[in-house]
Amino acid sequence: MGRPKLLLPWGKTSVLGHLLELWTKLPSNQIAVVCAPGDALIQTELNRLAFPLEPRVLNPEPERGMFSSIQCAARWSGWKTTLTHWAIVLGDQPHLLPGTLTSLMTATAQNPGKICQPVHNGQPRHPVLLPRSAFERLQRSEDETLKQFLHPMADNVTLIELNDPGLDLDIDHPEDYEKALQFSFGK
Repeated sequence: MGRPKLLLPWGKTSVLGHLLELWTKLPSNQIAVVCAPGDALIQTELNRLAFPLEPRVLNPEPERGMFSSIQCAARWSGWKTTLTHWAIVLGDQPHLLPGTLTSLMTATAQNPGKICQPVHNGQPRHPVLLPRSAFERLQRSEDETLKQFLHPMADNVTLIELNDPGLDLDIDHPEDYEKALQFSFGK
């Protein structure tokens, strides 16, 4: 992409700013951002967005990939003890419809002990919502990917078919970013 995806312009803010704003408007009780310790650009953007220091979870080994960031979040000691579920949100899906996320959260409330995952065209997608028991298991997992982690728990996963073509898109290339802008802004 040539620069961090989270810093790409999105509406009147950045991708990161949009995601924080979006999840703040949903019935989220706590938000944390996992980032690399030396990523000054992301830290600067979090400062600009007035995101507090405490819920900035540092991943000392970001080169290990997304699952290592998820595990860092699971090991973080700052979570509120009253939380019952965690949403594993990708930083490269700012284009998801708010209704998609609301539907996913509603399904989670209706299936409190289950892992809830959106599905589009028969394919499981992100974000994944985990109940406390699954989220805590992440801390000790020796899996290398979230998919590997979820596989043995397939009987405890509720798949929610959602009609949001944005579920099929992650912003990995400039053309993906352009497509995501189309989804959201018709540009």
